Amino acid sequence: MISVFDIFKVGIGPSSSHTVGPMRAARAFLLELEADGFLRQTVRVRCDLFGSLALTGLGHGTDRAILMGLEGALPDRIDPDAVGPSVRRIRREGRIRLLGHHEVDFEETSDLVFHPGETLPAHPNGLRFTAEAGRGRCSRDYYSVGGGAILRADEIDSPPREEETARVPYPFRTAAELLAMAENAGGVIDRLVLANEEIWRSRAEVREGLLEIWKVMEACVRRGFAATGTLPGGLNVKRRAPDLYLALAAEPRERNVLEWLSAYALAVNEENAAGGRVVTAPTNGAAGIIPSVGHYYLEFCDGAGSEGIIRYLLTAAAIGILYKENASISGAEMGCQGEVGVACSMAAGGLTAALGGSSAQVENAAEIGMEHNLGLTCDPVKGLVQIPCIERNAMASAKAVSAARIALRGDGTHIVSLDQVIATMRQTGRDMQTIYKETSLGGLAVNVPEC
Repeated sequence: MISVFDIFKVGIGPSSSHTVGPMRAARAFLLELEADGFLRQTVRVRCDLFGSLALTGLGHGTDRAILMGLEGALPDRIDPDAVGPSVRRIRREGRIRLLGHHEVDFEETSDLVFHPGETLPAHPNGLRFTAEAGRGRCSRDYYSVGGGAILRADEIDSPPREEETARVPYPFRTAAELLAMAENAGGVIDRLVLANEEIWRSRAEVREGLLEIWKVMEACVRRGFAATGTLPGGLNVKRRAPDLYLALAAEPRERNVLEWLSAYALAVNEENAAGGRVVTAPTNGAAGIIPSVGHYYLEFCDGAGSEGIIRYLLTAAAIGILYKENASISGAEMGCQGEVGVACSMAAGGLTAALGGSSAQVENAAEIGMEHNLGLTCDPVKGLVQIPCIERNAMASAKAVSAARIALRGDGTHIVSLDQVIATMRQTGRDMQTIYKETSLGGLAVNVPEC
């Protein structure tokens, strides 16, 4: 089973699949070399990028992320403000400190190579690392499969281990199974997910971890409201969240609920675009929706509190797990329906649970949240996670709240099931042309001038 903390991970912007995943892959490769005793013999390291990573990697900061990963950095621990100076040092000196201690020559033009016309066989986000030493060379292929998760080539088609699945008290692979378990246990979805998490950590640790995730989300909103100026990358996109926050703060809150939803989402995604610290929820490109709807719950809903936030995150994670198990949360595979669409579905179901909805109502809200994002393309202008990504999070936050409110007004009975809409999203993603799946080769990316 996938953990809640595989769905919600602390990282840095601007992309989970193109920044967080590659950083983790670079470090993982070197840790393998070190375990095999090969690292101390290494005299050079090369990374080749394929598919979507090659096509939009520069706009997504993939080059910088790999340099930091080779130096041993982790996305959840690195200081975002330290990335720029470290990258400049590597480029100036032509040397890199592998895992922070083994220094070798590094010439970026020859040791970090983009192959935009080639794709590795198992996934659009492929990386190949090669280390050279006196006794030969070692090469590994990795895939960044969405949400910051990485897999080696030999892991990508491996089935889940039976012994691990057997340990989970409530194993589920479909929404139908999840609903049946909730009904049979006489409980609600978040309690089942919490019980599953207890195979890895104590209940207190799960709750503490979730509240820490929420604190990071809150801090991201605060930073987004405080930061000003223009986002990096050359599109000259001005940060809008600070001015919107100041305008809204001067007016009665209850008059501007939708505007506050937009403000929360804009704040997070502007921080993400600037390379700041965010939570993948379930990806960086869709990182603003879960925090935005969570802030809506706390600020505008009666009886809201930390217990509701825990229910919100546990339930949202369960929905995210269903998408990850049965389809994908990678924009390079599914288009933006797999990122913003999934986050909208997660937020809708999570909010319904936080507001006391039944499991059937949660499933209904999650289905509504995705049904009206089906076919959403991933076409970032200039390969940057800015246009249309930032505004798209604001729009999806409003959709999520509407989906939850619609579901709460009903009894949970509906025609299209969550399982059916997940299957439809998967098929739509497979049928979608590659130019609309995080390649910046179609859609807005080619119809909007870059300057």
